Amino acid sequence: MIGHLEGRLRHKAPDYIVIDVHGVGYIVYVPLSTFYDLPGPGDTVALNIHTHIREDAIQLYGFRTVAEKDMFLRLITVNGVGPRLAVNILSGLTPDDLHRIILQQEGFRLKSIPGVGKKIAERILLELRDKMSVKKGREAEQPAPAAESSYGDAYSALVNLGYRPAEAEKALGKAIKSLGADPPVEKLLKETLRLLA
Repeated sequence: MIGHLEGRLRHKAPDYIVIDVHGVGYIVYVPLSTFYDLPGPGDTVALNIHTHIREDAIQLYGFRTVAEKDMFLRLITVNGVGPRLAVNILSGLTPDDLHRIILQQEGFRLKSIPGVGKKIAERILLELRDKMSVKKGREAEQPAPAAESSYGDAYSALVNLGYRPAEAEKALGKAIKSLGADPPVEKLLKETLRLLA
């Protein structure tokens, strides 16, 4: 599974880019927030990657910050929200905006995003409300810590292995309690798989 890509930017379009890593071109779907921060073609680019595996395709989704990737991973746990829609949502709202919208239950702001209707907006608000912690002051503006990145990568791996999102979250929570704060993703995944066995 690919979690990070660094290479030369070969192609740049609003919905996807191509990153050349030692002669291999990877198509990576990106939100507009990431697209706007990209350098020009030919320059080096590095992105946090989520590998999405389907029966008929393996797709890569890239994000400039861990916070964007973390919010993407939360969004795709919502019933009816696939990776493309999650990218679309992050193209219109920053992770901090989305966090605030979910905590304040502002469905009308979500419905302004193309592809998000009333039912999807309600599901996002309902299913993610309890997963959002209240952040105060400048803490909300800071990038996610390494522990969240480990959690996000491990969570993504478990879901891609076929575990249900709720099952993966519960097991990851137990694993983090037993391993302590900020475990490396390999240890976290190993412990979580042991708990799920």
